[in-house]
Amino acid sequence: MALSKLLDYALVKPEVEESLPFGPDALKTNGKMFLLIAQEVDPLRFNTKCDPDRAAQLQEKYTSILPSYQMNKKYWIAVLLDGLLPGVLVQQLIDHSYELIRATSQRPTSYTKPTSKRRK
Repeated sequence: MALSKLLDYALVKPEVEESLPFGPDALKTNGKMFLLIAQEVDPLRFNTKCDPDRAAQLQEKYTSILPSYQMNKKYWIAVLLDGLLPGVLVQQLIDHSYELIRATSQRPTSYTKPTSKRRK
């Protein structure tokens, strides 16, 4: 999957923003990162959050999925876009990470300040 397709897929999700916090592209939702893309490496790779059990299964099955470098290796994986992974799986990993982050960072849709009744 090319960088442009990766970004096109991830950026259409609700409340996603792109930032450059320390070099690589970071995609965030509600201010929390769910995808970190290292563009200056070949093959292109990205870090994504993943359920620990699923991460272990994926790492056993695919040589293109590794523990994430410089991230919590229990919850983050590195995905190498070397042509060995099905595109559908790459999209599923992006979706999974996005949903994990959204579930932990849901902001209330509206907040109404409680009114107090004053004594006269």
